[in-house]
Amino acid sequence: MANTIGRKQWAIAEGYLPAWGTGPEPEMVSHETVCLLNASDRDAHVTITVFFADRDPAGPYRLTVPTRRTRHVRFNDLTDPEPIPKATDFASLIEADVPIVVQHTRLDSRQAANALLSTIALAGDD
Repeated sequence: MANTIGRKQWAIAEGYLPAWGTGPEPEMVSHETVCLLNASDRDAHVTITVFFADRDPAGPYRLTVPTRRTRHVRFNDLTDPEPIPKATDFASLIEADVPIVVQHTRLDSRQAANALLSTIALAGDD
């Protein structure tokens, strides 16, 4: 593609995995999701580092987004090198070797009236 969209570095300052929720699994499990768009002509090799208020960071979590594809990754599903703890505030840094677009989505199903939010992450200067 002639015009590559995105950046190589993104930050999501807000994150939280509720310890419980309502509704059927896996669709309605409370979760945080990082939505990654790779519009380039090369696979994107992505790392996610998760930061906490009271302990050292977790990660890096490594994944690939194939060329001209999207990938949605639930933070709940990140387990290697360690699971993200529930009921704990966190933030994340997403880095890629090609420009990508990052969006953050949260589903909070702790109440019968579910809440969904979504926002574009902060792009770094790269």
